[in-house]
Amino acid sequence: MCLAIPGKLEKIVAELDETFRRGSVSFNGIVKEVNLSLVPDAKMGDYVLVHVGTAISVIDRYEAERTMDALQMMGEDLNLNPEQT
Repeated sequence: MCLAIPGKLEKIVAELDETFRRGSVSFNGIVKEVNLSLVPDAKMGDYVLVHVGTAISVIDRYEAERTMDALQMMGEDLNLNPEQT
């Protein structure tokens, strides 16, 4: 099963052109650099679904929160919140 995790795009860290970009995405405080090539319209503050280091779609905050809640209800120990460790 493939899984995409929602996160908030905090900043663009590299931009070759309007398509080839990389950004810092926060997953409840844990920040990872991801490829933004598949979401050229994504801007800072947007929520994106990330799969294998690549943002695959832009979603709204409500959907991001619902997805995280669903994953936690299924018993996934996502360990995305540093305060939980």
